[in-house]
Amino acid sequence: MILTEVKHYLQSRREAPLRDMSLHFDMDQNALRGVLEQWIRKGKVRRLPQGTPCHGCSSCEPMNIELYAWVDEAQEDEA
Repeated sequence: MILTEVKHYLQSRREAPLRDMSLHFDMDQNALRGVLEQWIRKGKVRRLPQGTPCHGCSSCEPMNIELYAWVDEAQEDEA
């Protein structure tokens, strides 16, 4: 169930910081990393490079943000 919920969350936002997802799902960040890792292995999620801005509130240091993005079929076709 959480796999599907994370999928829908990331699909609707395209990308999200781990901290925001942890708060949204009321889930420990390490446990959530495990869920995200399953999607990464399937090629559906990628962790963005450290320092990538999240396009959110701009009050966080980009170097401290762990950001994940959903990989849609259009992006897969371009790769």
